[in-house]
Amino acid sequence: MKETDLNVPGGAGTVLLHTCCAPCSSAIIECLMNGGVRPVIYYCNPNIWPMEEYLIRKNECSRYAESLGLEMVDADYDHDCWLKAVKGLEEEPERGGRCLQCFRLRLSRAALYAHEHGIRVITTTLASSRWKSLAQINEAGRLAVEPYDDVVWWDRNWRKGGLQERRRQIIEQYGFYNQRYCGCEFSLRD
Repeated sequence: MKETDLNVPGGAGTVLLHTCCAPCSSAIIECLMNGGVRPVIYYCNPNIWPMEEYLIRKNECSRYAESLGLEMVDADYDHDCWLKAVKGLEEEPERGGRCLQCFRLRLSRAALYAHEHGIRVITTTLASSRWKSLAQINEAGRLAVEPYDDVVWWDRNWRKGGLQERRRQIIEQYGFYNQRYCGCEFSLRD
């Protein structure tokens, strides 16, 4: 993917990239860097259960960020807060109301961080998964940045431009742990 293909809002040179895991973020990070954009990796995933799974995914993200000389921000793990946020939505199917609420919580935290640290643009690796609804992700992203005049939601579809194939190559190259479920106990159940 060429630099001109990125179309970063406002031509930002730094983007806060909400990251769910190393496999999903790998090709996106490479694409951004090849396009002259330096991502700050924002690891905010209070949905992931159990704690051991959260730590494995976080450590893989950290390992990849370090290998590229990138900053990774580790938002505190607060699964109880996440459970409160999705209370009453436990029986929702994947791509249902629980997922939308989960995205809203995580992207709202990313938007706040961006606002507090002078980063103008946020996007998410969630938009790379064929298992997630782009409409829900973009709705959550727009709502997340709404309180901040200085932060923009970048509604990039990270499923395109050969990134899926490149993702597979990087996973193999780095030997990343590649999970088999979204992260929460309800997606594991489903």
